Amino acid sequence: MFPARAEASAQARAYVREVLAHDDEPLVEAKRDDVLLIVAELVTNAYRYGTEPDEKLLVAVLTTPELVRIEVHDPRRRRPHMRNESGERARGRGLHIVDALAARWNVDDRPFGKAVWAEVDR
Repeated sequence: MFPARAEASAQARAYVREVLAHDDEPLVEAKRDDVLLIVAELVTNAYRYGTEPDEKLLVAVLTTPELVRIEVHDPRRRRPHMRNESGERARGRGLHIVDALAARWNVDDRPFGKAVWAEVDR
């Protein structure tokens, strides 16, 4: 669990990096970097659009011999959507990045919010 603040992305990346460092099957550096970038994008989206001050985010990591799955849970039911690409906006590219790097991603509704997840093949 991470407080819904701007530094949540860096804290979540550090947490996931630590989990991956102790995994039985280490990821190659490029895949690890992909996972960490996905974590940064999903946590940033959850912080900006899925929480209010004093709320928390949950980041879960599941590793198997085939994949790494990242889940970011937040308390809002509003589902994220990919925005049309624009060179004029500084925001709106996060899900495009996730879509490009992940083998799969989606959103699951939860009783008290949602979980946005992404899977990276090993």
